[in-house]
Amino acid sequence: MGRITNVIAISALAVSAGVLGGGMAAADPTTTPAPTPSPTGPAPGPVAAAAPSEFPGATPAPAPAGAPKTTIDSDGVYKVGVDIVPGTYASAGPVAGGACYWKRTGGPDGQTNVDNALTKKPSVVQIDPGDVSFKTDGCQPWTLTDAQPPAPAGPLLSQLQLRHALDTLNGMAGASGQGQLPPY
Repeated sequence: MGRITNVIAISALAVSAGVLGGGMAAADPTTTPAPTPSPTGPAPGPVAAAAPSEFPGATPAPAPAGAPKTTIDSDGVYKVGVDIVPGTYASAGPVAGGACYWKRTGGPDGQTNVDNALTKKPSVVQIDPGDVSFKTDGCQPWTLTDAQPPAPAGPLLSQLQLRHALDTLNGMAGASGQGQLPPY
C-alpha cells in the first residue's frame, strides 16, 4: 500500500508542477523509461552560409575540421587546397602602423615566386588552384570575396613607370654631383 501512495503523491506533484498533463498518464517508477524521440529538423553541424547579398554583415560558417578555410586570420604560410581554398581574397590592409606583405608561390618545386606585394593599403589577391602556398605577414584578416584584383600594368605603362623612376634618380644624382645614370 505504501508504494501506491508514493506513486500517487509523485504523480500529483508532477501534475501540479506541470510535468505531467495533457492526457498523459503517470509513469510507473518500477519500469524503465521509454526512449526519447529523435529531434526533427536538420542534423547538427555547420550551416551553409548565405550569400552576402542575402544577409549583409553575416559571417560565413566555419569550415568543417580538416577542410580548407575561406578566411586567413593570422600571419603564416598556408597550403592552397589544404589549408585554404583557392579564390580571390581581400584584406583591409596592414595592422596598425605597419605594412602588409603577401606572397604566392608555385612551380614544380613549390618555391617559385608567382606574385607578391608590400603595401600600406587594402589589398585584393587572386590565389589560383595551381599555387602551392600563400604567405601573409602583418596584414589584417583575408576573406574570400568576389572582388576582382587590380589588372597588372601593361608593357607601355611599365616602361613609362621605369622611365619616370630613372628620370627621378638622374635628377637626384645630378643634384648631388654624382653624374647621371645611362639613358633607358
